[in-house]
Amino acid sequence: MDRESSGRRWESGTLAHGVSDPFGQGPLPWLRSPDHYFEGTEDPIPWYVSADAPGQLPLPAAPPPLVGTPRNSDDVVQQIKGFAAAGAVHPGGAVDLRVTVNPPRDFRVDVYRIGHYAGAGARHMTASPLIPGLRQPAPLVAGRTVSCHHWWHSWRLQVPAHWAPGAYVAVLTTADQRNRSHVPFTVRDPRTDGPGPELLLVLPDVTWQAYNLFPEDGHSGASLYHCWDEHGGLLGESATAVTVSFDRPHAGAGLPLHVGHAYDFIRWAERYGYPLAYATATDLHAGLVEPSRHRALVFPGHDEYWSEPMRRSAERARDGGTSLLFLSANALYWRVELGPSAAGEPNRLLHCRKRQRVLPGSPAAGLPGAASALWRDAGEPEQHLLGIQYAGRVAQPVPLVVGNTWHWLWAGTGLADGDRVPGLVAGEADRYFPKVALPTSTERVLLAHSPYQDDLGRPRYQETSLYRAPSGAYVFAAGTFAWSPALDRPGHTDERIQRATANLLDRVCKDG
Repeated sequence: MDRESSGRRWESGTLAHGVSDPFGQGPLPWLRSPDHYFEGTEDPIPWYVSADAPGQLPLPAAPPPLVGTPRNSDDVVQQIKGFAAAGAVHPGGAVDLRVTVNPPRDFRVDVYRIGHYAGAGARHMTASPLIPGLRQPAPLVAGRTVSCHHWWHSWRLQVPAHWAPGAYVAVLTTADQRNRSHVPFTVRDPRTDGPGPELLLVLPDVTWQAYNLFPEDGHSGASLYHCWDEHGGLLGESATAVTVSFDRPHAGAGLPLHVGHAYDFIRWAERYGYPLAYATATDLHAGLVEPSRHRALVFPGHDEYWSEPMRRSAERARDGGTSLLFLSANALYWRVELGPSAAGEPNRLLHCRKRQRVLPGSPAAGLPGAASALWRDAGEPEQHLLGIQYAGRVAQPVPLVVGNTWHWLWAGTGLADGDRVPGLVAGEADRYFPKVALPTSTERVLLAHSPYQDDLGRPRYQETSLYRAPSGAYVFAAGTFAWSPALDRPGHTDERIQRATANLLDRVCKDG
C-alpha cells in the first residue's frame, strides 16, 4: 500500500491500518473475550469473532478454562511478548521461542494448528510446562531498525515428526492468567523432492514484517510505514525505517496484520479436503520451494513485498507449468532485499527504501537509478506476472460486478453478467492497465469489472483476471482484499465465491 499516514495517539499505529480493513483482521476462533484491541482506548476495535458466529463453535479439545480472562499484552508494558527464532520448520525440527515477561512471572505456551476441525477453526496440539519468565533486555535500535535477536531463548518446541505441516500459533499466557500474546510460525513439508501435495500455500511473512510496528510504544518502534517523533506522534513513509527485523514480536496482540486472510483460506480448503503443503515467502526467497512438485502455488493474503528471488521463482513456476493463484490484491508491489541479522542468521532483515533517499551501498538502496523501490520503477510492473496490477485503496466496500459468466470459473454459481456480489471489493483493488504489457498467454479473461471510489472520492474500478501461460499454467488474480474472507470469515462468506474458488482449484489440480 502506498500512502503517508499520521495519527495523534501512539495507539494508532496498527490501528490506522486495522480500521482500513473491513474484516477486523484475522480473529482466532478459540480466543473470544470482551477485550478492546488496545487497553484504555475510547474506541474498541473488534478482534475476536462472536461465540455464536456460524461455523465458529468453541473448541471442544481446548485445555481447561483459565480463571478469569487474560488480556492481550500491549507494547508499552510488554506484559508478555515473544517471537520465533525461525519462522518455518519441518516436522521433527524445533521452534525456539524468545519471550519477555514484565514483571517476571511464570508462563505457559499452548500450541494450536489452524484448520477447519469441524468448525472449531484450530486444534490444540500441545502445551508447555510452566516456564520461568524473565524481563528481556530492551530491544536494540539502530537508526530506525528495531531487533530483539539478543533475547535469551525461553522455550524450545520440539515439533513431533507426526505433526502435519500447517500454520501454527503459539499462545503465550502468564501463570496468573492476566496477560497473553501470540507467536505465529509455519511447519512446512519435510520433503523437497518427488511429488508433493497439489497445492502449496505460501504465507506472506515478508509482507507481515513490513507492517510490523513493534514496539508500538510511542517511542522506538518502526515499520516500513510508520515511526514515532519525539512527541509520540506517527510519522509516515518519508521518515520511517528502510530496514526492519524478523527478530521481534508482532505489535499488539502478536499476530500479523492481514494474517486472517490466510487463515480464512486454510479453514475453507482443509474443510473440503484440498491437499495443502505449506511454506513462507522467505522460503520462496531462499530457494526452499520446488514449484514443480505442486500443481499450483497459492498466495492467500496480502502479499505486497517481493524480492527478486521470489519473483524469479514464481516466474519459473509459471513457465514450468505450475499455476499461480493470488487471492488478494496489491501483490508484488515493492521490490525488497533480504539480508542476514547482526548475529549472522540469513534472511532476518528486510530492506526497502520505498521512496526515501539512502546512502549508496545501503542494503535498502535497490536498483541504481530507480525512482523508488517499486517493481514498476525497476521496469517490471506487476502486470507482467499477474495480468493486472495495483490500482488503489477502496474507501468503502462495494459489490464485485461479475462478467464473462460463461467462463468455467463461474460455473454453478448462478451468476449472470452484471450481477453484484455485495462487499467483495474492499481494502485495496487491482485492475488491468492498458498501457502496460501483458504476459504471454494462450487465453485470457477478465472476470469482474467493478466501480468504486478511492479515498479522495475519485471514481476507480477493480478487475479480476485469469490467464493461461503457454506452459499450461493458470495465473489467477482476485484483485481485491475480500476474496479470501468470503471463503470462511463469519459475516463475509459468500457461497458463489466459495464455488468459484472450488472451480479454480479443481481446474488447476486437474489441468495445471
